[in-house]
Amino acid sequence: MSPVPPPGVPLVLRGRELGLDPATGSRRAVVMAILNRTTDSFYAPARKPDDGAALEAAHRAWEEGAEILDVGGVRAGVGPVVDDAEEIRRVVPFVARVRAELPELMISVDTWRASVAAEAVAAGADLVNDTWAGADPRLVEVAGEAGVGVVCSHTGGATPRTDPYRVAYPLPDGAPPGTDPRDGVLLDVLATLRRAAERAVACGVPPASVLVDPTHDFGKNTWHSLHLLRRTDALAGLGFPLLMALSRKDFVGETLGLPPDERLEGTLAATTLAAWLGARVFRAHDVAATRRVLEMVAVVRDEAAPASVLRGIA
Repeated sequence: MSPVPPPGVPLVLRGRELGLDPATGSRRAVVMAILNRTTDSFYAPARKPDDGAALEAAHRAWEEGAEILDVGGVRAGVGPVVDDAEEIRRVVPFVARVRAELPELMISVDTWRASVAAEAVAAGADLVNDTWAGADPRLVEVAGEAGVGVVCSHTGGATPRTDPYRVAYPLPDGAPPGTDPRDGVLLDVLATLRRAAERAVACGVPPASVLVDPTHDFGKNTWHSLHLLRRTDALAGLGFPLLMALSRKDFVGETLGLPPDERLEGTLAATTLAAWLGARVFRAHDVAATRRVLEMVAVVRDEAAPASVLRGIA
């Protein structure tokens, strides 16, 4: 029987460890709920431009087991221009409202702009989710100066709000003979995330608050994203909390031939695999379903006990 992969490393934001079971001391995976303050995100139910609906969604995410809320103000893909001022208008007052109403919920801001990150952190954000891999090099400095967390990502050099086109990751010179040629993308991701995480620590971000994200779909085709999923163990081996943003993404849809609103089962299958192999944080549209999957994986990994055991006993 294959050994169970080692548990994920600690994740700490503003001095508080997330996913820690106080009864057993074991660590469980953390759900990061997605909330987009946009009108054009690829998955329509995640669009919450209305303040009331957005706040209701934040409360529901907390009740369903999310420990982090990831608030975004700009669609990741190609779309209408959203400048700094508009992104701040969409995100920052909402962050302040969530901070006031849900003080235990960690808040992440999904932005590549240092100006937006600075305003959001001042309003109470605990984590900066830099999904465009340091396109604004000042962003990680903002996180370090404030002592909040940061997500280091990989886009293969793609610039913000662009889609991949015929991207390739050949094996580097000097790769050992017999190396899987598909590992070109893995090696590029590992090198990029290692450098980014080291810079984040050098900028003052606590190591346990530096998350690494292979960033499926960004600067990658479906084959690349699938290979990164099957090599989750190598990504977890970087020694930083590993974030997986898998929810309803195109690589899931292309694998199954399904549109975004029919990708839940594929997402949960990918989530199960990544959780078994050591990922710590899962960015999710479907909080309750993701939380249940992660709890099941934790029990099978012998990191938690079943909620109730009566069959064959009572």
